[in-house]
Amino acid sequence: MATSRLGLFITLEGGEGSGKSTQAQALKALLEDRGFSVTVTREPAGCPLGQRVQELLNDRSLKLAPWSEFLLFAAARAQHVAEVIRPVLERGEVVICDRFGDSSVAYQGYGRGLSVENVREVNRMATRGLVPDLTVLLNVPVETGLGRKAGEKAPDRIGQEGAAFHERVRQGYLAMAAREPDRFLVRDGTLAPEEITRTIWRRLELLLT
Repeated sequence: MATSRLGLFITLEGGEGSGKSTQAQALKALLEDRGFSVTVTREPAGCPLGQRVQELLNDRSLKLAPWSEFLLFAAARAQHVAEVIRPVLERGEVVICDRFGDSSVAYQGYGRGLSVENVREVNRMATRGLVPDLTVLLNVPVETGLGRKAGEKAPDRIGQEGAAFHERVRQGYLAMAAREPDRFLVRDGTLAPEEITRTIWRRLELLLT
C-alpha cells in the first residue's frame, strides 16, 4: 500500500451538500470488497471530545469569535488524530475522513477571513504534521449545495451563513486544489454519485498498487 509505513489516509472535502458522506460509504464498500480494513470517520464529531465540541459549535446562544471557532475545531482535530486516525493508520489500514484540516483553511481562513497561513500552521501542530494521501474535493455550485440541504434539519452555525460566505469557501477550496494538485482530486459534485465514485476509484487504484 502507498505511503510511508502508514496506512492510506483519504479525506473528502467540499461545501455544504456536496455529497461527501455518500462517497465515503461507496469508497468504503469498494475497498472492503478488495480486502482492506477501512475506518470511516468525520470532523468534528469523530471522537467523544469532538462530539462535545460540536455541541458548543452548534449552540447558537454562544457568539464565537472566528479564532475561537477555529481553535475549537483544532482541539477536536488534535484529539481525533491522536485517538482515532493515527492509530488506524499505524496498523496499516485505511482511514476515510469526512472533512479534515482543509475544511478549516476553507471555512475559517477563506470564509471567515482568518490568516490562511496561520490556520495551516495551527493545523500542522494539531495533527502533528499528518497530511492526507488523497483529498477528494467535490465541487458544487453554492446554490446547488445549499438547495440539497434545504430540507434537512435546521442548519448549524456555518450552514446558516449566506451565499457570499459559502462562495468564498468554494473558491478557497479551488485555490487549495490548484496549490496542491498532486494531493487533491477535484470532481464535479453535480454528477451522478456512481459516476463520481468511478472516477475517484481510478485515482485510488494508483495509490493501492
